[in-house]
Amino acid sequence: MKICVFGAGAIGGYIGARLAEKGEADVSLVARGPHLAAMREKGLTLRTKDGETSVKVAATDDAAALGPQDFVILSLKAHSVPGVLDAMKPLLGPDTAIVTAQNGMPWWYFYKHGGEHDGRRVDAVDPGGRIWAALGPERAIGCVVYIAAEIDAPGVIHHVEGERLPLGEPSGEKSERLTALSRALVVAGIRAPIRPDIRNDIWVKLWGNLSFNPISALTGGTLEEIARDEGTRAVARAMMVEAETIASRLGVKFPIDVDKRIAGAEQVGAHKTSMLQDLELGRPMEIDALVTAVQELGALTGTPTPAIDLVLALVRQRARIAGCYAG
Repeated sequence: MKICVFGAGAIGGYIGARLAEKGEADVSLVARGPHLAAMREKGLTLRTKDGETSVKVAATDDAAALGPQDFVILSLKAHSVPGVLDAMKPLLGPDTAIVTAQNGMPWWYFYKHGGEHDGRRVDAVDPGGRIWAALGPERAIGCVVYIAAEIDAPGVIHHVEGERLPLGEPSGEKSERLTALSRALVVAGIRAPIRPDIRNDIWVKLWGNLSFNPISALTGGTLEEIARDEGTRAVARAMMVEAETIASRLGVKFPIDVDKRIAGAEQVGAHKTSMLQDLELGRPMEIDALVTAVQELGALTGTPTPAIDLVLALVRQRARIAGCYAG
């Protein structure tokens, strides 16, 4: 089995290191800059609570050198995907699957969704349907990332917490390729349960990202600070209630309620969201995949979204002024 991790930053690097260290697959990583140079020279170092290990990995910035893969684990942030479509083409054989290990609303969301919106493109994450056309939704395997990791230095990944990557076919079937991928990840030490409806899992993760991420970028607050403050907690809750209505109208079933989801975020503690970290570092912010897409689905389902609309307008301007959002 050939697996390529495309976008081997913190999360992709962690997955790639686990697969290379303990797995049975032929693993390669696509990266760039000093991180790539360090991996080529010294291998990839993984720091965990159990210690530090280094593994030799096949790392490159040229996917053409790798050829077609069985699986491509796409771990770039959603807004980066349109810019790498041409670069990904050499990895795609007739049966290559693409695992969308990303936060937010996936570009394939309505593929085999069923009902009146089946086959619809989500413009906020796939303007003009470019990704859908270039990659093909039939390749997509859904994935929700419950791993926290950071790049301590080029070629060095620090695993903070979590090791879970729920997987699912857009159709809900337990396919042969899905079973094979799950097994490969489990062998590598990553929990990869197969979900009969991965969209439910996507929304549970998105619930928190939609609300806590932009609020943190606007206030500078950590998860526990936002959850414990009466005002910001109320704003987050209002956004989540709106999102729950949207998702329910699209057939999603939430396994927990809003307040338990907020409590879960609070228990993470003094953690800065990825959106706040991106703002502080001057990097592009994941506004469209996390917030704009939900607003778009609100309009699609006829759901009013006043809280989402307000926070989205504010965080867009905050990001534009900082040079972290082009729209």
